[in-house]
Amino acid sequence: MKLISTFIFIVLASTCNTPIEKKAVQKEITPIEVSSQDGFERAYFASGCFWCVEEIYESVEGVEEAISGYSGGNTDNPTYRNHADHAEANEIIYDPNVVSFKTLVDVYFASQNIEQINGQGPDIGKSYRSIIFYQNDKQKKIIEEKINSLTNQGLKVAAEVKSFQKFWIAEDYHQDYAKLHPNQGYIQGVSIPRWRKFASKMPDVIKSSINH
Repeated sequence: MKLISTFIFIVLASTCNTPIEKKAVQKEITPIEVSSQDGFERAYFASGCFWCVEEIYESVEGVEEAISGYSGGNTDNPTYRNHADHAEANEIIYDPNVVSFKTLVDVYFASQNIEQINGQGPDIGKSYRSIIFYQNDKQKKIIEEKINSLTNQGLKVAAEVKSFQKFWIAEDYHQDYAKLHPNQGYIQGVSIPRWRKFASKMPDVIKSSINH
């Protein structure tokens, strides 16, 4: 009896001290696909300061407009002073007959520090984290293929890949900020140098009317 009792004790002790691991199953959120309007489609990117990203994409041939705002979080009605879990992001309105989503993804990575986590350049924090959004499986595949290519080059890609849910437009004074304030210190010291670095990598996609 003593041997049996000892054996039972060892088994129970072993069971109590060895928790059964439960693998968390993360449910993939179905992306929201934004319908084309007047032949224009929309893409969404977060890559640091939205002033910089807006200026970069608006210089690309086929892009009609870039709008600054917030996305990537769950908080409703974010503002510049309180956008909580959202990142500064941009809505890119483009003509798919002129510029492809694939090219927009190339622009995204060519215009940022690919390996910088939670920020771009001097802008640090989760509000400035990099997120690349997809609206369907085709876009997701394009993004994943690009990231695989960069990874194969030895780069550690910091950007999150997320299903698109909602874009919140930022306050009016943020729209076209670089265009309206070309001599502002941040624009001169950060935005324009960042744009020039990007333009040197992808000169063929720049609108002929753009000159910095």
